[in-house]
Amino acid sequence: MVDLNLDTMCEALFASHVQASDRPDSEQVSAAITGALELLGPQDCAGRVAQEFGDHPEAAAARMRWVRQTVATV
Repeated sequence: MVDLNLDTMCEALFASHVQASDRPDSEQVSAAITGALELLGPQDCAGRVAQEFGDHPEAAAARMRWVRQTVATV
């Protein structure tokens, strides 16, 4: 069972296919988090976040800001 703390949910949404431009509703965000955790697991979600911050730090920072705002409001 995965501990669904704020960081885990943010990492999962970050690693998902959902984009800010999709303007996802709360159901889509929840489904994206669940799907990413089922497909990748929490460690691989965190790894993808780390990889993006290493490869594309500016874009990753902007995505993480969106992710954190989205998770906080869902």
